[in-house]
Amino acid sequence: MPRHFVTPRHLRGLAQFRGSNSAGLALGASPPLKFGPGKNELWRLPLKSGHSSPCIAGHAIFLTTYDQKYQILALLCIERTTGQILWKREVATPAIETGHPSFNPASSTPTSDGTRVVAYFGSFGLVCFDMRGNPLWEVRLPLTKSYAGNATSPAIVGDKVILYRGNYVDHFLIAVDKTSGKELWKVPQKEPFSGELACTACPIVAGNKLIVHSARALQALDLSSGRQIWVAKCATTATSTPVLAGEEVIVAAWNKMGEPALRPPFPDFAQLLVDRDKDGDQRISPDEFPELWIFHRPEGAEAPQNGATVRFRSVDKNNNFQIEREEWALRVQDLKAFRGSYDSHGMLAVRLDSQGLIPAESIRTLATQGIPEVPSPLVNANHLYFVKNGGVLTCLDLQTGKRLYRTRTKGRGTHYASPLIVDGKIFTTSGDGRISILTLGPDPKILATNDLHDAVFATPAIVNGTFYVRTHSALFAFGRKQEIVKE
Repeated sequence: MPRHFVTPRHLRGLAQFRGSNSAGLALGASPPLKFGPGKNELWRLPLKSGHSSPCIAGHAIFLTTYDQKYQILALLCIERTTGQILWKREVATPAIETGHPSFNPASSTPTSDGTRVVAYFGSFGLVCFDMRGNPLWEVRLPLTKSYAGNATSPAIVGDKVILYRGNYVDHFLIAVDKTSGKELWKVPQKEPFSGELACTACPIVAGNKLIVHSARALQALDLSSGRQIWVAKCATTATSTPVLAGEEVIVAAWNKMGEPALRPPFPDFAQLLVDRDKDGDQRISPDEFPELWIFHRPEGAEAPQNGATVRFRSVDKNNNFQIEREEWALRVQDLKAFRGSYDSHGMLAVRLDSQGLIPAESIRTLATQGIPEVPSPLVNANHLYFVKNGGVLTCLDLQTGKRLYRTRTKGRGTHYASPLIVDGKIFTTSGDGRISILTLGPDPKILATNDLHDAVFATPAIVNGTFYVRTHSALFAFGRKQEIVKE
């Protein structure tokens, strides 16, 4: 292994999901505005499947992969300047985790401190190698079971590896020694796990506090012991990673019924007849029944299992294959009550110096609409940025919560990757592989939109003017050749 794999000081702390403390703030110069296959392409490396993001430590890139044909999980070490695979370590497991159609068993981003790399698989547990690929330790965990798939990523914090793991089999926070893998503390989570929970957020730190976006809550724990310091209850599936903003932590709390845009209105029966009663018998038959959504992500319509529809049989109580006025009224009443059992979600701000169970009135709600389900928010100066399905980008004033703008990025459909900021620009990535670049500040301008012609679910990485992005089929490095230099 070349000596330059010792991580340079200015790159230390980058090597986890979204960089240092998962903040999404990249170092160095901006990549070129225009890039794509064959355009400002430094190299490309074909890969097996996976949604994990590039983990960069010095001149090493770490990625996990899944070979669906042979049911093999693996961790790769890739040379950052050339795109060559330096080593590959397969992780043997008797069974492979399953989840949502958008999930992949290699969805968790590895983490590294420049001396070791730690990867997590819901099918296996934690595994640690040195920078040459020699195994150091492993922590075997039971095969996870959940609707979404356990796409959570570990973090190296000081002398600890931290993992938040939520699924039907077990639900806990754990800290292990990064040198030996020995358990230092483990905190079972009391919040019951359900199929609506994702629990995929990466832990972050603020001084001696470990901040975790967990099942239906944001909480802070003592890093040394795991003792809970405070907890803020909220209506959330715990999907995106929180960010620090001065003396507060910001979290995108999202749930499927959390705002009106996710709850399309139901027509009254008179309108249903006008629109759908083809034979004029004042009833609705199965072939006349429209597609009506209990909940629906309207800006991510192409994604699988994108909502839940009203089923004809659930309305037709007397089983006569006809829906009458009274049946429809009762079903709509039940559905409205079901929707009403969900609390509103929002972009929330919680003070870091809080204690105990935080009263709802002490939690600042910055926004209640346009909340992203998966992408994590960004903080830059006094501005908060977040992007949701459809490429809808929102910018808020952090102090007042005032919306400065909401605009379209030209990204389309479902967004899984989180945005990044570098050199006065914000990079957003849509699931269909469109990467848009906009200026920061209250008067945004779209500088470029680049189409990679392949799906992108993994959050990219930017280091020293080079843009690393994993599509469904390859890892790309885009930039100017002189910008990749040996530190």
